[in-house]
Amino acid sequence: MEPDAALLEEWRVRVLRARARLGWQSPELVARRHAGGASLALAAPLDQLYTATEVNEWALCAALVAREAARWRELAAALAAAALEDASDPATLIPPVLEEHAALGRLALLAAREARPDLMRLIGAAAAHSLPHVLDDTLLTLGAGAGGCDYELGALPAPAQVDWGALADVPTALVTGSNGKTTSVRLLAACAAEHGWPAAYCCTDGVFLGGTLLESGDYSGPLGARRVLRERRAHCAIVETARGGILRRGIAVSHAHVALVTNVSPDHFGEYGIDDLDGLADTKLAVAGVLGPGGLLVLNADDARLVARAPQLTRRFGRVPALGWFALDADAPLLGAHRGRGGATCGVRGGRLLLAFAGAEHDLGAVRDLPLTVGASAAYNVANLAGAALAAAGLGVAPAAITAVYARFGARLEDNFGRLMRFERDGVEILIDYAHNAAGLRGLLAVAERLRAPGGRLGTLLGHAGNRQDAEIEALARVAAEFQPALVVVKENEAHLRGRPPGEIPRILHAALRAAGLPEAALPIRPSELEAVQCALAWARRGDVLALPVHSAAARAAVLELLGAAVRGR
Repeated sequence: MEPDAALLEEWRVRVLRARARLGWQSPELVARRHAGGASLALAAPLDQLYTATEVNEWALCAALVAREAARWRELAAALAAAALEDASDPATLIPPVLEEHAALGRLALLAAREARPDLMRLIGAAAAHSLPHVLDDTLLTLGAGAGGCDYELGALPAPAQVDWGALADVPTALVTGSNGKTTSVRLLAACAAEHGWPAAYCCTDGVFLGGTLLESGDYSGPLGARRVLRERRAHCAIVETARGGILRRGIAVSHAHVALVTNVSPDHFGEYGIDDLDGLADTKLAVAGVLGPGGLLVLNADDARLVARAPQLTRRFGRVPALGWFALDADAPLLGAHRGRGGATCGVRGGRLLLAFAGAEHDLGAVRDLPLTVGASAAYNVANLAGAALAAAGLGVAPAAITAVYARFGARLEDNFGRLMRFERDGVEILIDYAHNAAGLRGLLAVAERLRAPGGRLGTLLGHAGNRQDAEIEALARVAAEFQPALVVVKENEAHLRGRPPGEIPRILHAALRAAGLPEAALPIRPSELEAVQCALAWARRGDVLALPVHSAAARAAVLELLGAAVRGR
C-alpha cells in the first residue's frame, strides 16, 4: 500500500508509546515518505539497538493491521514464522505479537535481555574523561589509535579498574561528499605524516598506515572506521565516510575533531530513501553530529546546497559547530564575511592558494605549481586542496607542513592511486581516473581538453554501476557528449553490475550518446573495462588525449600492467 501521512502518524505514535514504556529518553524521531515508500528512524540507547529494530517493526505492522485488518490478517503469523526461522536458539525465542499490551510486554523483556549496564557505565566514564569509544558486536575500544585499548564485551572491566591515564585520543577527521573524498583523505594523511603523526586512514581502496596497505577493498564505511581507530601505531585517524555506510549503519566514530564535506552532486538516488540533492546533503552533513565542542566543520562554499543547509544545523543538532569555508575564489562574499568574523577560510587569490586560520593568513603556493592541479587545469583538485588544507589545520597540522606536502603531492603515481594518474605513450596523453558520476566526469574531461595538442583528438570510456537510476546513467552520457569526443568506448563495468543484466548499462549509454548527437562510428562497445581501454589505446595517435575512467581494482591493475607502470606499495 502507498504510505500516506496518516499511516506515518500511526506508525510514529506507536513508536512513541513503546519508547515511553521502555524508558528511553532520546527525543530524536523522524518519519518521512520518499519515492520508494517510507522510513522511520528513532534514537535508542547503545545497548538497545536490536530492541529498537523490534520496536520499529512492531509499530509499523500494528499500524498496517489497524488500517486494513483483512488485508494484513496473515502478518502476525508471518512475523512469528520468520522470527522462529532466524532464531539461533528457538527455546529462548520470545515470538512477536501485534496486540499492543502484549507487544509492549515482549519489548520490555527483549530490552532487559539486551541491556548492558556495564557497557553503558564504561562508555559514560570514557565520555567523562573526554575519550572516544568504538563499539561492535564483540569489542569495545576506549581511546583511539596509539592511545586506545580493546575490551572483549564478554569480560568488561568496571570503570574503576581502567587505567584512564594510559588512554588517549588522537586527532581524527571524517571526510564525506560526492566527489573528492579519497583524494582529500590521502592529502590529510600526507599532511599528518609531514607534521610527525603516523596516520591510519581508510578509503574506497582499503585501510592504510602511512603508505602501507593493511587491508584491501572498499573500507569507506563503519568497518574501515573501526579498523583505523583501532590501529595502535596511529597518531592520527582519517576516515572516509561514504553515504551508504551512514544510511545503513550510521557513523562508527563517537566523536571527531574535524569533519569535511567536499561537495554534493547527483549520485545513488533511489537508495535508502534518498531521492534528491537535499536528502543527499542532509546525509552527508550527518558527520557534523559527531564533532566535539571544539570541532571544525569544513564546507564547500561553491556548493549552493551546503551553503543553504549550514544554518539548519542548529535545529538538527542543537548547535552549529565552528565552520571553515573553502571555495575556488578566496574573496567570494561568503568567505570574505566569514574571515571578517574571525572564521577559517581557504581559496585562491592571484593564482595562489591562501589559508586563513586562527587569525593569520598562510600562502600554500602557486596553484599552477601544485602537481595535483595539473597546471591549474584540474579545478576540482584545487577545491580538494583547499578543503583538505582547512581540515589539516583544524587537526593541528602546521601550515608549513601543509605547504611542503602540497608542493609535491601528486607528482608520484602512488600519491593518489587511481585518481588523475597521468601517463604518456607514443605521444598520447593518458589520464586514468575514478570519475564515477556526471560531476566527476566533467572535471576529468575538462583536464583532458586542456592537455589536448592542436589537432589532437579526445577519447574516453563510459560505463556505470548498475545501482544507479537510468536518469543518472543518461546524465553521464550527456556530460561526455558536451566535450564532443572523437571516441567514446562504451564499456561494461563487469565488476559492478549490481542487479542489472549484462549489456543493459551499455545499451542505455549508447542510446543517450546517439541522442546527444554523437555518430555511431565513434561509439564502439566493449564487454569489459580492460577491453575498453585496449580499444581506446589502439585508436589513439600522437597528439590525442585519452581520459579513461577505470573503476574496478582488478581492471585498474591490468591497465597499469598494460602501460608498464610500477606503483610502489600497492
